[in-house]
Amino acid sequence: MTEFDVIQSTDEFQNKDTLVEQLQALGIQKGDSIIVHSSLSKMGWIAGAEQAVVEALMQVITRQGTIVMPSQSTANSEPSYWSIPPIPKAWQQPVRDTISAYDPHLTPIRGMGKIAECFLRHPETIRSPHPAHSFMAWGRHAKDWMHDHPLEDSFGLASPLGKMYHASVKIMLIGVDYDSCTSLHLAEYLAQQKNYSSQGAAMLVNGQRKWVTYELLDMDSERFPAIGKAFESIAPSSIRLGKLGQANTRVISLKPLVDFGVEWLNAHSVRIE
Repeated sequence: MTEFDVIQSTDEFQNKDTLVEQLQALGIQKGDSIIVHSSLSKMGWIAGAEQAVVEALMQVITRQGTIVMPSQSTANSEPSYWSIPPIPKAWQQPVRDTISAYDPHLTPIRGMGKIAECFLRHPETIRSPHPAHSFMAWGRHAKDWMHDHPLEDSFGLASPLGKMYHASVKIMLIGVDYDSCTSLHLAEYLAQQKNYSSQGAAMLVNGQRKWVTYELLDMDSERFPAIGKAFESIAPSSIRLGKLGQANTRVISLKPLVDFGVEWLNAHSVRIE
């Protein structure tokens, strides 16, 4: 869709001020802690585009709260698993030998959207040290939540996500469905049925670039929409629906959703191949 198409499909003028009003109508307020998943294209045309969205979030939350977004860099991973797109087998070892080591300031994020890319550029945003599954944060808890991120615990209790689980955090799904809800990966870590696969990434170890291998939980976000639909049917008070821009938006309490996700996964346990 071109920018002209987006303008034509936008019903009325939108800017940072209109976004601030909508955030407040969604119950977002000063001092909140939120983890944001978003699609800018679903929001319609906004004066200031992704910068206006980031600034609106910061204006409403303030530094007394915390804004978190996933900043995954899945291109820094075992290349034999790559499928969208795959690379020739002959290239796989050269990738392991030469791909740049993870750098929280330089490593690009992949598939997180323009709002996340803009948020990463803010000078006060702090990014966690995981080479493939990092998070980034701004505000009160940013330093504490992003400080440690164990390699083999991407989305477990020792990860930034686990720290958020023990706090009062809201999830915002802006124009996206539950398959984008990273928090449900924590439910997979807490569920009874778990399978692991060998993974790898380029990292700096004692100042030297090295290819490091580790065990990673097998994850499947295709199950998440079913979890979200079931959760909404039994816990409507944990969800607030509205609009941000023109995008359908959900605001969800993180811990109740994750707890329900664990129960759902245990009840629908299947081995992930």
